Amino acid sequence: MASGAFLYPTDPLRPRAVDEAFRGEAQRMRAEGAAIGRLDHDALLAGDADGSLSSVPGDGVTLWYRGWMVPVPRYRELEAALDARGARLAVGADAYARAHELPGWYSGFEGLTPASVWCPAEPGRAPEASALARAVAPLGGGPGIVKDFVKSRKHEWHEACFVPDLADTGALHAVAARMVELQGDFLAGGVVVRAFEDFQGPEARAWWVHGRPVAVGAHPDTPGGAPHPPQAFLEEVARRVQALGHPFAVTDLACTADGRWRVVEVGDGQVTGMPEGMEPEEVLGRLA
Repeated sequence: MASGAFLYPTDPLRPRAVDEAFRGEAQRMRAEGAAIGRLDHDALLAGDADGSLSSVPGDGVTLWYRGWMVPVPRYRELEAALDARGARLAVGADAYARAHELPGWYSGFEGLTPASVWCPAEPGRAPEASALARAVAPLGGGPGIVKDFVKSRKHEWHEACFVPDLADTGALHAVAARMVELQGDFLAGGVVVRAFEDFQGPEARAWWVHGRPVAVGAHPDTPGGAPHPPQAFLEEVARRVQALGHPFAVTDLACTADGRWRVVEVGDGQVTGMPEGMEPEEVLGRLA
């Protein structure tokens, strides 16, 4: 049972129930024989990791977290709170950070993903223009993308994401500052700047369990399209995922205008939502 146990967020209005967004998945996994625990996500984010644990299924249990994204510092606190209760996370905090934040996974995928640099930053405080200019020097000029260590503000494309020319220090700083402002307290780690690559068509999302691909399908942003990356490319991605050493990872994959397949993002599978139409057993059943 230990390897078949999951920790889901509680419903804010019904603390004894799993959050509605994950309730169906949790019910399906319980029917498969998995033990289900619950945590208060809001309490965890507020810094009360111990108080967030409303239900932990047994001593010595190993839990796969399935829920909303958790900042790395809070995830470390969750790991410590579970350890104090005699339980453990299947994905430790170091492994979580390695897959969840770009600085953790970038070196392992360099050459297969857009060139990237980053600057640490605190919520509400963007790096100085001079610091950004020094950081992006290895990228040269040309267009770029600004994001934090985890997410972009792609829906505010021209305001807080896209920079037409990274050599324009003023424009770069303005976009980075706006991204930091909009992220507010949810800013993760700092500012990442990536060389822009012209991706065409829908993205694919691949799910990996212990370095093996268990599902490749449509990205939630493009549910109507299910591209099929070439086998040779997937084999190369598999080698990189295996080297990452993360037991449950996802990769978002896309093709450029000139026909090259690329890794757009890497992530922790625990905090990645299942797309419409995917059976949870197809992926989560492989974790046991």
